[in-house]
Amino acid sequence: MSLPAFAPSRPIVIVPYRPEWVAEYEALAARLRAALGPTALRIDHIGSTSVPGLAAKDIVDIQVTVARLDDPDLAEKMRSAGFAERGDVGWDSYVGIEDTTSPELRKRYFREQEGARRAHVHVREQGRLNQRYALLFRDYLRASPVTREAYQLIKERLAAIFPESVDGYLYIKDPLMDLMFAAAAVWAEATGWEG
Repeated sequence: MSLPAFAPSRPIVIVPYRPEWVAEYEALAARLRAALGPTALRIDHIGSTSVPGLAAKDIVDIQVTVARLDDPDLAEKMRSAGFAERGDVGWDSYVGIEDTTSPELRKRYFREQEGARRAHVHVREQGRLNQRYALLFRDYLRASPVTREAYQLIKERLAAIFPESVDGYLYIKDPLMDLMFAAAAVWAEATGWEG
């Protein structure tokens, strides 16, 4: 099997863990809480920057959990918090769910405004697979040093293989994450994890 051709995009740079990511998340979350009010059932720091000791791209990932994605005021509330919706990103992917428009994978995706601190805000519905996935994946990496170290090594190697292609990087990383999520689900059952 040969790899598909991937168009160049922004550089993929993995940096050592930075403790200040926690404070940066907290400042962004406070802005989101103020703008969203009760629309946000919860706001969580997710992704690699939320895992102490894990090297990551210098982008703070945040998950906002809502009761329903179709809230007509959501985009305006997010805009007031300093985030613009990317309408071209409406679903996550997951190995085993072939329906690419499954409600279990649906989300709304927002990015920082021009010149602001890089942040990705994933808005997902309470109780959906993708909402649980982000929290369980984070907590499993926090709890498993071996998995965390192996994941970091894979990300660093992928960044070396695809230094200018986020699509190439994700082509390998996304199915790997689904494999790790399967292990995390076993860990969750064994430990009584409830997110």
